[in-house]
Amino acid sequence: MQEMPSSPRGQPHGQPESQYSATAARILDVAEGLFVELGLKATSLRLITQRAGVNLAAVNYHFRSKDALFGAVFARRFAPWARECLLELDALEARIAARQAASSVEEVVMCYVRPALSLSRDPVRGGAVFARLFSRVLVENHRQLRDPLSRDWGHLVTRYTRVLETALPELSSDEVAWRLHLGFSVMFHAFAGNDILKVFGRSAVSARDPDLIVKHVVPFVVAGIRSRLSWEEIAGGDLQRSDEPAGQASGGAARSRGRGGGCTASSAAKPPGPAGQRVARSEVMLGTGATAPGKAVSRKRPPGRSASRPARG
Repeated sequence: MQEMPSSPRGQPHGQPESQYSATAARILDVAEGLFVELGLKATSLRLITQRAGVNLAAVNYHFRSKDALFGAVFARRFAPWARECLLELDALEARIAARQAASSVEEVVMCYVRPALSLSRDPVRGGAVFARLFSRVLVENHRQLRDPLSRDWGHLVTRYTRVLETALPELSSDEVAWRLHLGFSVMFHAFAGNDILKVFGRSAVSARDPDLIVKHVVPFVVAGIRSRLSWEEIAGGDLQRSDEPAGQASGGAARSRGRGGGCTASSAAKPPGPAGQRVARSEVMLGTGATAPGKAVSRKRPPGRSASRPARG
């Protein structure tokens, strides 16, 4: 297994906490909190040295630059978590080989959840702070982290993809990749402790309780990854308003007619029958198709309005 690249002082990234000097560990702890709170760009070395109670020479001695310090902060948390994920995958692949049967979606998800839960419960390893830090890394474009992550830990994603493909043999590789992406995104966001509902007021969600997170997020993610429901089925469903009489709603061809009653080029290109209706309905749901049919309204053009700009119908 490849390690993340060595730090400028020759210390391996992601090394055990006990191998850092007291000063280096204090700098890492303070920098981690500031990076989570403010982000990389807004966190200055001056602020780090003030909070850590050290001078700039100490930061330069141990890490040489802010980018290198940020990399060390991240790798100190990421490498142990990633190793636990790999151990979980080793155990799962051994079980698959022993029983000569494919993995289940639940097993693949738990290979992620158990290490995440272990980390979030352990304040010595950063707890939920690391999840929030990783969330920032995923959202913000930190090239100095993305490149080594891809180079040194890309095989972790490859292995997750491989075992998930055995659990979902009926899906294409692209679809499996999408479901892995979405499932992992939901789980990491949940473990980061972000409660979106609190932005709008009170919330019954305990987003900082890792056990409650697991209780609710795992069934949600497993159901999503295993879902057999397709976008075409959703878009092709009954989009009639509940108070609209049956048969009044028009199909895809009617939706695509212009105000003059003619058929547009878009509608002419749509396939006939149910397939064409699904395409038209998809466009309506996404807001890319023609407006839904309605009664034609005749309005007089106000004085001064150009004839080239039709009045709104």
